[in-house]
Amino acid sequence: MNENENKNESPSPVEQDDFIIGKGFSIDSSEPREELPRSHKRNKKNSGGLVKNLIWIFLIIIISVGLAFGVIYAGADYMGIGFGRGEECVIEVQKGSSTQSIAATLKESGAVKIPLLFRLYAKFKHFDVQFQYGVYHFNTESGYEAIAQMLMEEGARAESVTVTIPEMSTIDDMAKILEENGVCSSSDFIGEVQHGSFGYDFVKDIPDQMVYYRLEGYLFPETYDFYCYDSKECAHLAVEKMLKTLDEKLTGEVRAKISSSGYTLHEVMTMASIVELEAGGSPDEATKVAAVFYNRLKSDDFQKLESSPTKKYPYGSGKYDTYQCIGLPPGPLCAPSLKSISAAVEPEENFDYYFFVTDAHMAFYFNKTLTEHNNTIARLIRENNWIGDQ
Repeated sequence: MNENENKNESPSPVEQDDFIIGKGFSIDSSEPREELPRSHKRNKKNSGGLVKNLIWIFLIIIISVGLAFGVIYAGADYMGIGFGRGEECVIEVQKGSSTQSIAATLKESGAVKIPLLFRLYAKFKHFDVQFQYGVYHFNTESGYEAIAQMLMEEGARAESVTVTIPEMSTIDDMAKILEENGVCSSSDFIGEVQHGSFGYDFVKDIPDQMVYYRLEGYLFPETYDFYCYDSKECAHLAVEKMLKTLDEKLTGEVRAKISSSGYTLHEVMTMASIVELEAGGSPDEATKVAAVFYNRLKSDDFQKLESSPTKKYPYGSGKYDTYQCIGLPPGPLCAPSLKSISAAVEPEENFDYYFFVTDAHMAFYFNKTLTEHNNTIARLIRENNWIGDQ
């Protein structure tokens, strides 16, 4: 072997390095890795950052537009412009009303769209402690400043009178009471009862074509302070106040119980009026009386409720007489008390009676069968404790 051949067989620098490093270390060269160009890595990183920047820009635009719209909306509300304004309205601020209550009333009238902003304005200007009660006429475009000035300077001018609407009152009874106390004329009151506009859900659900007086039974009996400066307007305010009181009595819990009862609110109010006529003088018996009538409604053996007081309702050509009509009459016959409404919502449980009668002292006697019922009546007659046709 010559010298040149020995030189060719000597290991290359790479081979020498491999030999030195190879101890405890190996390089897998079966699948050579393809190195991405640096420019590609930069482009990928830049594209991800671009997307994030676009998202932030988009969010900033949305927030800016929202804030701008909010400022414009608040400014328009303060000045009383736009957004469906321009209507003449009347509001009533009751004595002792809080600024929060006044702001809510203004919102209902359409004069204020942001009640909280009006309250903050009144607080900041120290107007809130100067607002007065009364009835106010204004345009919904008045704006905060004009409304505040009106509430401070024009209140407490409307004369009012305290009137008690007794439980069991009919629409005719109320019309007479209000006219005698100078609140309004009987005709203006009945006009509001039949045709007045009121935004309560239960008013909208009344079957107008079936009942004689639309709001019979829905004007809550209570002692009120009614305004008495203009007949037609005060008639509207009186009806509104009585409807609002009923709406407050019909709490969410009460409405939920009615919804699960299988009866409509109108049917429950109708039942409550019958319970009032029968047990108004003995409220402790109201739940039992209600149970008796519900039992008859649900039984196949009884088509008629046969409540004697219903025969005295003068309107409807017998439709309200439960000795003639089948089931419930078309609507309430009087203004029921809260006790009677509660009894109609929650009658006595597990009370399987179908008849009752009262004696001359308004004591109640409940019976399960007609025979027992007739025997009770016969005994009361013998004892001279019977009050005749009930």
